[in-house]
Amino acid sequence: MSRPRADLCITHIGQLLRMDPAASAGDETGDPTAGLDLVLDAAVAVQGERIVWTGKQAELAQAVDTSSAEQLDAGGRVVMPGLIDCHTHAVFAGSRAQEFSRRVGGASYEEILAAGGGIHATVRATREASLDLLVASAKKRMRVFLGFGVTTVEVKSGYGLDCDTELKMLEAAAELNACQPIDIVPTFLGAHVVPREHARARTRYVDLVVEEMIPRVAERGLARFCDVFCDQGAFTLAEARRVLEAGLAHGLRPKIHTDQLSRSGGVELAVELGAASVDHLEHTSPEDASRLARAGIAAVLLPGATYFLGRHDFADGRMLADAGCKLAVSTDLNPGSCHSENLPLMLNMACLYNGIYPREALLGATRWAAEAVGLGQEIGSLSPGMLADVLVLTTRDYRNLIYHFGVPMTYALIKRGRAVVRPLDAP
Repeated sequence: MSRPRADLCITHIGQLLRMDPAASAGDETGDPTAGLDLVLDAAVAVQGERIVWTGKQAELAQAVDTSSAEQLDAGGRVVMPGLIDCHTHAVFAGSRAQEFSRRVGGASYEEILAAGGGIHATVRATREASLDLLVASAKKRMRVFLGFGVTTVEVKSGYGLDCDTELKMLEAAAELNACQPIDIVPTFLGAHVVPREHARARTRYVDLVVEEMIPRVAERGLARFCDVFCDQGAFTLAEARRVLEAGLAHGLRPKIHTDQLSRSGGVELAVELGAASVDHLEHTSPEDASRLARAGIAAVLLPGATYFLGRHDFADGRMLADAGCKLAVSTDLNPGSCHSENLPLMLNMACLYNGIYPREALLGATRWAAEAVGLGQEIGSLSPGMLADVLVLTTRDYRNLIYHFGVPMTYALIKRGRAVVRPLDAP
């Protein structure tokens, strides 16, 4: 049997976290590494854009033809899949720093909205921004993501709330995908909130989303998913159903923001329609957690949003995990409720405030995050055949990615088999 030929070999890996879907994800034995598929003294071989082999360093030469391969010596460091941020609003214009100062000073969200702030301020700025400005500002955010070891980012629309601006945001996401190394997964979120001009005619706005926005987005191939914010003060369950069913009819798989502010029934709708993910879940019941687990739908924790809003009703991650949910963790990067690209920091918060274990948090930013964006067969693990999205950490202990919080730990980053952060670039 011929050996696969490698173009790149990552060698002398102290701890290799393969996140192999074939490895057990359970914790029946109390193993703190369950599901991580941890290999010590390891190596990884890459051919083109794909992983061709992983295993013990001592077995590399016999298993793989390395005669013409570039060598990346990990020097005993941790190697794992590139991180995946499965829920962001990374395309937007404007700043809400002044609003943050007011909120810290005691102003309520309702007072800020009445003064023209809140999401409506971002909508106004995004409508006024050019396509080039949206791309340029989002590209800067992607560079920050790279520094934290992120190789795939889901990006939602939802700050246009009119057809032209929603299309412009998704066009910006498409251009962003082409002009920098992070893979962008685009999601249409026209049903984010009801814009001010439709406040007295919300049915007309839902009609606009269903009858004009979704068909045009689908016709141009600008999104993979259709999302809706189904919650108190946003869209009702009936409105969410209309939007998601229209998306499905046009080939857009459902996602749903739900149970952030109250239990809304969004989980049952997501299960019925075969959603890729259900996100927020601060007020989800044990019964709904069981429904998600049985359906195999990714449950996305967004602890940074709860934290940044100064709330204390963090989603019960322990309950969701114990029910058997595929728990993902994301930044929810946006200008109003979580202005941060620091995904490792969110993993720390998920452990401390959502109650999940470090191994679950790591799976939540790799394997289960990949499921949340419909790419579980391509990314999220370092199995042969998967895309070679590989993160080399500065540390020799994988737990430090969560324990030593708030600092970048990217020593090197490989995206589709190509180095996008090289060791000499790293701190």
